[in-house]
Amino acid sequence: MIDDGDPPPGHLSPARPRDSSLPTAAESVTSGVTRGMQYRSMGRSGLKVSALSLGTLWFGNRVDERTAREIIDRALAAGINCLDTADIYGKDRWDTPERGPAEEIVGRALKGRRGSVVLATKVCAMTGPGVNDRGLGRKHIFEGVHESLYRLRTDYIDILYLHEPDYSTPLEESLEALNDLVRQGKILYIGLSNYYAWQVCKALWYTDKRNLAGVDCIQMVYNVVARDAELEMTRLCEAEGLGINVWGALAGGLLSGKYLQYDPGGPPPEDVKPYPGTWRTQYFEAVSRLSDVAGGRSLPQFSLAWLLRDPLVSSIVCGVSSVEQLEENLRALDLELSDEDLNACDEIWQGLRPTPAMFYARGYGIDFK
Repeated sequence: MIDDGDPPPGHLSPARPRDSSLPTAAESVTSGVTRGMQYRSMGRSGLKVSALSLGTLWFGNRVDERTAREIIDRALAAGINCLDTADIYGKDRWDTPERGPAEEIVGRALKGRRGSVVLATKVCAMTGPGVNDRGLGRKHIFEGVHESLYRLRTDYIDILYLHEPDYSTPLEESLEALNDLVRQGKILYIGLSNYYAWQVCKALWYTDKRNLAGVDCIQMVYNVVARDAELEMTRLCEAEGLGINVWGALAGGLLSGKYLQYDPGGPPPEDVKPYPGTWRTQYFEAVSRLSDVAGGRSLPQFSLAWLLRDPLVSSIVCGVSSVEQLEENLRALDLELSDEDLNACDEIWQGLRPTPAMFYARGYGIDFK
């Protein structure tokens, strides 16, 4: 709960002195185990985000609160300024009628240093037993935001994502609700997560036509073995100035190389939870080839470095379960890939991407890598 004396959610509090325990942008460039954190504009917006964000998917589940605090402390000390959470993070199952514990853990951990952090959360999934306790109707969006404000112990949310499309609710209703929340000062930036390019385009058109607060960023799966977004989504974001915040950068652990010890011809072991659809020979072969390209370099770091070299990517969400995993991810900032590395990655992707003989838009087989 919010501490006594804290302003109620939805009311902006007076400016507080900067927490001296947090590094400034200049200080973070020279501190820690890496060459320095990179900061990027989130698309056309004025918001600056660290190239790596901290994901909190497992906080309160695989990661206990004490470890979560240690991870957050290390992330902030390394210059990470963006924490990504959601109303359902930390739940065992996402189809059960309650919120997850991750938001509350983040809120407690950020006490006294909230102002230096870009805090992102999400709304859409089931959070209660009622028929309106899910989806992107105005009622659930408003109640979801107020609950998140309370659990995160904050007056405002920097980035609110619609977590996934809700096909039972008009997109226009969701966008109108988000506009009202922006006008009220409860959210600052709007994001769409797991949307198709045409849906993002429709949202841009509607908010422009109605003079509403516009979409500022998208969040999507994107990695060295999942590049379908390059067909339309990345081009749309570049043309419209949207920030791209990536999740699934390591393909659910596939790009760590840890699954190569198993046979993709059989089912995954009970304690292995691969990203859906990737437990296939073609993906295992691609990862094995990438491991050869990486050579003596860490495959996870190599995979993150492949994303970091893309100026369209604003930030990469790194969900970790230990400080050691975080440290390894941070070292990707030191890694630069050669043209030879990038060409090898392109060649491997050619063996994975869909290759129809004909396509509705010219250019698919010409310049789409």
